[in-house]
Amino acid sequence: MNAILRDSLKNNQAYYKEGELANYIPALAKADSKAVGISMIDIEGNSYSTGEYEKKFAIQSVSKPITLILAIMDNDIDFVFNKVGVEPTGDPFNSIIKLTGSAKPYNPMINAGAIAVTSMIKGKDNEEKFKRILNFFRKLAKNDKLKLDQEIYLSEKETGDRNRSLAYYMKDQGIIEGDVEEIVDLYFKQCSIEVTCKDIANMAAVLANQGVDPITEKRVISKKIARIVRTLMTTCGMYDKSGSFAIEVGLAAKSGVGGGIMAEVPKKFGIGVYGPALDDKGNSIVGMKILKELSQRLNLSIF
Repeated sequence: MNAILRDSLKNNQAYYKEGELANYIPALAKADSKAVGISMIDIEGNSYSTGEYEKKFAIQSVSKPITLILAIMDNDIDFVFNKVGVEPTGDPFNSIIKLTGSAKPYNPMINAGAIAVTSMIKGKDNEEKFKRILNFFRKLAKNDKLKLDQEIYLSEKETGDRNRSLAYYMKDQGIIEGDVEEIVDLYFKQCSIEVTCKDIANMAAVLANQGVDPITEKRVISKKIARIVRTLMTTCGMYDKSGSFAIEVGLAAKSGVGGGIMAEVPKKFGIGVYGPALDDKGNSIVGMKILKELSQRLNLSIF
């Protein structure tokens, strides 16, 4: 398996030249566009990795499925999806267009939906809410050292006016409750948690194992919630490239503009890939190419 991962990295690394760093968030523009890492963890807990799989990067939108899980556990399924829909948009991840023509955000994998989901996390104040998010991420990643990247958080906060606009509009429409600036600040922190390929592969492995931790064999997510989140990753996780990704790769996955992609193969693998050079939709170019090759070579497509 490690040999297959090395081949996949070698065959696809040069595609970084076709992408761009997320320079609209200044701190993300400092990444090494050539960096690539891969980790795969099977549901028996065996780990396979190559490249810069220990390199830390901002989780960004890869956080959205994990925070969604916590929001459902904090509330319930009906409460969450009464506020946020489950349909693909066909628009960019930060688009405000369809939000203004709909009663609620189309799905939890776009920024508007994710901000609404973050507003549902329980806690007496933002400090407690972020601590709960971080601890939940640590639990699924099996890494107690996950922490906030302060530089990226401040960079997000400085440049996040589009996200503020989305949040203020949703507050006006009664979709979110509470202080808008605090909600958006919590969202910026959630997206700025440092992870590695192995961290997000561990998270994906729990989803692949239908909510059971492959190492401890303890259930940490209900089977129903795991199924819902995997389904939303399949239909909406790669933004407005989700359809072509489903055809070409056939995996439930979630990308982030930090360069990470979390993917899962039901009852087989959790996968984490990293490559900060992005396509025009905000997805890692090298990451998508690697996942496509792995899917074809190992016959991983769920379709």
